[in-house]
Amino acid sequence: MIPNHQEFYRGRRVLVTGGLGFIGSNLARALATLDADVLLVDSLIPDYGGNLFNLAGFESRLRVNVADVRQQSTMDYLVRDREVIFNLAGQVSHIDSMRDPATDLDINCRAQLTLLEACRRHNPETKVVYAGTRQVYGKPATLPVDETHLVRPTDINGINKAAGEYYHLVYDNVFGVRACSLRLTNVYGPRQLIRHNRQGFIGWFIRLAVEGKEIQIYGDGSQLRDFVFVDDVVDAFLRAGATDAVNGDVFNVGGMEPISHRDLVELLIGTAGSGSVRYVEWPAEKKAIDIGSFYSDSTKFHNAAGWRPEVNLRDGLRRTIEYYREHLSKYLEIGS
Repeated sequence: MIPNHQEFYRGRRVLVTGGLGFIGSNLARALATLDADVLLVDSLIPDYGGNLFNLAGFESRLRVNVADVRQQSTMDYLVRDREVIFNLAGQVSHIDSMRDPATDLDINCRAQLTLLEACRRHNPETKVVYAGTRQVYGKPATLPVDETHLVRPTDINGINKAAGEYYHLVYDNVFGVRACSLRLTNVYGPRQLIRHNRQGFIGWFIRLAVEGKEIQIYGDGSQLRDFVFVDDVVDAFLRAGATDAVNGDVFNVGGMEPISHRDLVELLIGTAGSGSVRYVEWPAEKKAIDIGSFYSDSTKFHNAAGWRPEVNLRDGLRRTIEYYREHLSKYLEIGS
């Protein structure tokens, strides 16, 4: 393992797909701070989370290519000299995947093959870190969930994300393109899409609290989830990109400890000093794909890369609320 995974990136040529989105932009900013040579690619598809404001203050320290990762000729060119590729481009809405499965398939499967083929043909020495998801596990059989749990998604998005993940493992094992997948749990923090609620509930809840509005909890709020602050996720990606100990494998990246929806909203409202809560019945379309309680075990990734979450939920929520109170308008505009 690299003794100093941050020093590893000084002068390193790095590509971030989905680089204008939530996690991608936070990662890009961290890489620029570490003096990496950073190239971002993002399609800026409306409603997917890409936002030019996410790079505010860093515009001169990195390069942005507005392009679609599904375009083979574009990716053939962009990957050529990149030493590490953080592959975060994707469609992440579970609801959207059920309403429009073909688009989800196109973005989460075909686009991944496009990138990997570009690497195989034009830059087989590169390292690729894929943004996977805990959604591939589906409804957990046991808790906490570790990587030995069966992959059995409950929605189209989970199926396609699992396929995208396995493409990366095949290209590592068969073609020698070094790759791994980080199965992310519920990530939250600054620069997250909050204009609508189709990309997960935590960002939406934070927006409602900031605006002093009512937060609706489905059912009795007893379901448990773990949450990980975006800075900790950025650190996970940096560590994965800097060590070959993770190649050809999958790793959970989860939070410190689980919390119920009920207690989460109480903490959120208390931290914000605004907002209210009401319990409502489950909408049928969401209940059908809900996985119930879920929290992950990240021991395997800790052992491989030395990672562990550092930001507790209270501090993470406080920092996130402060960010949106200062910049809320930039995340409510059409196109953000």
